[in-house]
Order: sequence, then C-alpha cells, then structure tokens
Amino acid sequence: MNRENLIKHLRDLPANRRVITALDVPGQDQALDLADQLGAGGGFVKVGLELFSAAGPEVVRQLVARDRNVFLDLKYHDIPNTVASAARQAAALGASFCTMHAAAGRSAITAAAEALAQAELPDGAVRPALLAITVLTSLSEEEISEVRPSSDNLDDSVQRLARLAWDCGCDGLVCSAADLPHLRQAVGPEPLVITPGIRMAGAATDDQHRVTTPRMAVDAGADFLVVGRPISQANDPAAALAAIAKDME
Repeated sequence: MNRENLIKHLRDLPANRRVITALDVPGQDQALDLADQLGAGGGFVKVGLELFSAAGPEVVRQLVARDRNVFLDLKYHDIPNTVASAARQAAALGASFCTMHAAAGRSAITAAAEALAQAELPDGAVRPALLAITVLTSLSEEEISEVRPSSDNLDDSVQRLARLAWDCGCDGLVCSAADLPHLRQAVGPEPLVITPGIRMAGAATDDQHRVTTPRMAVDAGADFLVVGRPISQANDPAAALAAIAKDME
C-alpha cells in the first residue's frame, strides 16, 4: 500500500480506534490484561521500550493475535542498515506503526521507509506506517538547548525535522499538539500526525511539559492520540478511553 492510501486508510478509522493506549507496564501479563480491559473499543495499543525490553517480540505477537493494532514505539536511532532491518522486523511482527527519531538523519530515514515499502507482511496485514519523532514532549526548551545547542527555537527544530522526515518517505510524525499549528503550516495537511501528552481538562500533567486535551489536539490537526496513565491507571480503562474518544468528536 502506497503512502497516500495508507494514510487515508488510517484516517478513516473511527475516533475510538484512533486513541492509542500506551501499555507502559513492566511485563507481558500486565500488558495483555490491560489490553483485555480496554474492550472492543481499545483497538490500538502502544508497546514501548519498557514493555519490549521486558517481554520482547512475543508480546507484539500476542497482542496482534488479540486483534489489537500495535504501535511499536522503539524510536529507532542508528545507522541506516540497522534501522532498515529493525523496520522489516516490525513489519514481520504485524505492527501497525513503528517510530524513529528524525534526528537519525536522511540516510537512515530513507532506508527505513524503503525497507517497509518492500517488507514481507503476515497474511492480511497492512504495512506499518513509519512515524518520525521530532522533539520529545517531555523536553523543555532549556533541556533541548543543552543537548542540541543551536540558533533554532523549539518551533524551528520541530518544523525542520518534520520536513526532513516527510521528504525522506515517512508516513507521519509524532509531536506535541502544542507544536501542531506551526507544524501543519510547515508540512501541510498530508502527513499523519500522532500526538502524545494528552490529558483531559483539569487532569494532572505528570512529567509532560507540553500537554493538551483530546479536542484541542484534533482541532490542531492530530489524527491519532497516544494516552498512557489517564487510561492505564483509571478504575475503568474502557470508560476512560471512551471519554477521550468522545472528546475528540
């Protein structure tokens, strides 16, 4: 499936299928239990570094077998050959999304995009969308200047990295909703955008510096929302997910 058709396919999903629950738990049993608690509305789930380090690719297989779309959020940042091989493995597992840092550079992004376009897929699977991380939502302006001193401000950095990723074949971007208005001005409406740092109005922000509500994120141009603790730590995860989906509509 080419980029245009893949993005359309994903954007056509209903709101409850565009909320991605972060399975930020320490092991496979807890992850599968939380995925089950989401009910029929919890189609998309995120497997990040903590869970993948504990449970490995088997947890992805188990989630796919439970009819969950998996956002495999390992944030590749390595040499081109390595990120291309990792992307092929994500496709073989049946992941729906995989991520890499745009800061990995042109050659690495292009290699990953080409690997996914040519990857062998499980029966009936759609190739994973490749998403580029611009600037982590946990980073403040001061922290960014410490690790990457430059004349760029935060908006400049996000826009520059977003344009690079899209030009190199990424299907979409991961960025804060606070960055989205300027991002859309820079890259236009075509790229898929996945936004973390989502909190309902009045909720605690935890360790996120740049957060927004589901409705505000969608209005700013987000297509999918990544939500962790507001769902995973709720007394009723399925109800919490449904409330977020309703706020998106």
